[in-house]
Amino acid sequence: MVDAKLDAVPVVEIDEGIFKYVLIKVYGKEKSDGSEPSKLIVRGFNRAQWHSDIYDEVSSALMGLGLETECLGGGRIENRPDLKQIKVYGYSQGYGKADHMESRRLLLTKYPDHNITCSDEGY
Repeated sequence: MVDAKLDAVPVVEIDEGIFKYVLIKVYGKEKSDGSEPSKLIVRGFNRAQWHSDIYDEVSSALMGLGLETECLGGGRIENRPDLKQIKVYGYSQGYGKADHMESRRLLLTKYPDHNITCSDEGY
């Protein structure tokens, strides 16, 4: 059986400009066979001062839907839609560095026509 709540969660929600982001694992309801469906999502907002601001906002909203979350790390994103360019880089002091290549893979699902690069440089 497909977990409709989990499927309804968008994989990517990011703003334009330069901002912090987090990579989050979202867990659906445990199935009768003991397996626990999950998916990875990317969230990044200009309004967030800290990585934890993003994670707290997203995890609270998803908890209201009955979904559990785990923050897998963070960094920064520079989203330049005018140039169709996205740069994923840096790290979170609180959550550590996200897997930027995994974040890139997820971003490509929403922005397949963008040039998306990753770097371990910068904060």
